[in-house]
Amino acid sequence: MAHSFKGAIAFGLVYIPITLSVSVKNNDIGFNMIEKKTMTRVKYKKTCVDCDNKEVKNEDIVKGYQYEKGKYVIFTDEDFEKIKSKKDKSISIEQFVDIKEIDPIYFDKCYYVQPAGADKAFNVLLAAMEKEKKAGIAKTVLGTKETLIILRAKDEKMLANTMYFHSEVQQAPAIKKTKIEKQELALAINLIEQMTKPFKPELFKDEYNEKIKKAIKQKIAGGKIVEHKEKSTPSKIINLMEALQKSLEVDEKPKRKARAK
Repeated sequence: MAHSFKGAIAFGLVYIPITLSVSVKNNDIGFNMIEKKTMTRVKYKKTCVDCDNKEVKNEDIVKGYQYEKGKYVIFTDEDFEKIKSKKDKSISIEQFVDIKEIDPIYFDKCYYVQPAGADKAFNVLLAAMEKEKKAGIAKTVLGTKETLIILRAKDEKMLANTMYFHSEVQQAPAIKKTKIEKQELALAINLIEQMTKPFKPELFKDEYNEKIKKAIKQKIAGGKIVEHKEKSTPSKIINLMEALQKSLEVDEKPKRKARAK
């Protein structure tokens, strides 16, 4: 597993060298853009606006900030590194929290944290966090952006989630309030209770991904994709009470069959 970050955790006066490695792989199926007449790939070119749209190589591209129209100051990778302090280059824990206090809307990407020296200090911090059920809120600079990070312990492993700053999270749109009847609420609660099970992530498969893989094989073999037909479509129910009641009946059927065996 390739490391995506090398740095350190700063915990009080303790300094623990660590690496972050990605925890999630991308299962997306890659499709190229093709010109339909010639069946050749379509590519994007980076061109220079004031150079007769001449193609520009990556090594000739730099970052520029426009402070006036047509006027730029150039920043190199070395410039960004010089701006960073030692604190910016480390994951500095600023406080500890109960992770239940954090709304999942703030979570972004997840990484595994591994020690790269000072193993004893790392394991002491990990054990203390797990025993107290606390997570560390930290900040660091990744690339050219300061990033909020939460360090958490789970099953004797340390994980780091990058987080959005509060200013980045959009305010939720207003929802029109409607009168809720007691019987409707009771039925909805009953349905939720009936559908509640322990979460087992391995049971949830990317079925559409598998359908695309199957369709690719069919196309390669010269076959055609046949439209998927539903065995039965639910009848349109306008009345909420009726919809909730029928949902309870449908969800109860498999349980009745199971008990009958």
